[in-house]
This record gives sequence, structure tokens and C-alpha cells, in this order.
Amino acid sequence: MPSFTPRRKPGAKKLARFGRRKLDAAGNPVRRRGIYLLPNAFTTAALFCGFYAIVQAMNLRFEQAVWAIFIAMVLDALDGRVARLTNTQSEFGAQYDSLSDMVSFGAAPALVIYEWSLRGLGKAGWIAAFIYCAGAACRLARFNTNIEVVDKRYFQGLPSPAAAALVAGFIMMMSDFGISGLEVSWFSFVVALFAGLTMVTNVPFYSFKDVNFRKTVPFITVFLIALVLALLAIDTAKVLWPLFVLYGLSGYVIYLVRLVKGKPVSIIQTGEEALRADERL
Repeated sequence: MPSFTPRRKPGAKKLARFGRRKLDAAGNPVRRRGIYLLPNAFTTAALFCGFYAIVQAMNLRFEQAVWAIFIAMVLDALDGRVARLTNTQSEFGAQYDSLSDMVSFGAAPALVIYEWSLRGLGKAGWIAAFIYCAGAACRLARFNTNIEVVDKRYFQGLPSPAAAALVAGFIMMMSDFGISGLEVSWFSFVVALFAGLTMVTNVPFYSFKDVNFRKTVPFITVFLIALVLALLAIDTAKVLWPLFVLYGLSGYVIYLVRLVKGKPVSIIQTGEEALRADERL
């Protein structure tokens, strides 16, 4: 009897090749590229908060916009730590974190303070908002490029979350006092300019990254932490903004102290110590 070669269906070879796992030179299966879910979920949540703040500002709901920025700060502080604890650091996560920070701590605060107060100043208002936004972009770009050579104990310039807290905290405190944005337009102008320009200076700000939570501390430290938490619970709006103002001025104090003592003002690292690429703002 004549034999017939079975005909393969069109695309059968492609399907077989698609289902076959790739092997490396040693014959071991190659792991497919992907992204880690847990840390990037925190980053996505922070990005959503920044976008939500922009939407609420456009709807003139500034209290919700301000709280969204603060929630984004908490989430931004968690994503890097979660990645290190679970050993899920990746270059994708580092870049995604920077883009999320640009929205949450760059574009969102600039738009919120513009809609709340700076709109009444005309060109001066949107220029101040743009300077803040551009300062945040330059700050994040410089952080990504200098991460291997900067002393990890300090930030080079004001961190973008702290700058966003200066802007958002100011709006929160003025709203708590019942003061509208139009009444303090020029003060808002100064706050936006100060935050935006301080982000791109070389002033060192303490990063708290060398704090070891496993070491013992004096009893007064625990008492001070409890006192701050109690004050925040009593009146969050009136306590939170002054704390970030103190931090925003602390860099200039460190700069002047170093200058007076003749110590190097630059925090560009000359030793072998370097930051890991996952230690984002």
C-alpha cells in the first residue's frame, strides 16, 4: 500500500517552537524576563496618587490633592525597602520609581499650587510652577547619574518628596487656618521657587540612610518620637509643615557649618563606598 506523509497544519511549526523553552550553553532553561510584582505595585500606587492629586486639583478639591501627595510619599518610602527586603531589586524598578516620582513629586505639586494660588499671578505664577517642575526633573536626573559617587549619608540638593511636602504642607496649613490661596499668592510664589531651586543646589541634606534601627538609643529619643506623634495627632496641618520647613533649612545649616569648619562642602564621594542602584528617593 502506498504510504502518505501526514500534512502538518499551517503554523504547527511556529506553535511547537513557541512552546519550547530556550536553553543556555549548559543546557539549562533560560529564565524569561519579567518584572517583580510586589515593589512595582507600591510604585504604581504612588504613581496613581500623583495622578489622583492632579485630577483633584483640576476639580478644585485641594484637600484631597494634598493628602494624595502625602500618601504617595509613604508609598515611595516603602517600595525601595520592600524590594531590598524581598531581594527583588531591578533596573526596571529603579527607572519606574524615578518616573513615578516625577509625576507625584514634580508635576502634581506644581499643578496643585498653581491651581490653588499661583493662577492669580499671571505669568509669574506659571513660571514659578514650571521652575518647581523643572527643578524636580533635574533633581531626579542628577540623582540617577550621580548615585554611585555621592556620599550615601546625604542627598545632593533637597529630595523631591521633601520639596513636594513643603508645597503640599503649606497648602494644608493655610487651608486649616481658613486662608485662601489668592490671599497668599506671593508667599506661594516664594515657597515654589525655594523648593524648586533648592532641589538643584549642591546643598547637602541628611538622608537618614545610615540609621541603624537595631542599635540601642537613649531613652530621650523614644520620648521625642512619641511627642512628635502626639503633636501630629493633635493638629497634623500645623505640625507637619513646620517640620518640613526645618528639614528644608537644615541643608543650608549643614552647608554653613562645613564651610566655617573648612570641611569639604561637596558630598561627591571620593572613597570606595558607593550607593546601590535601588536606593531611590
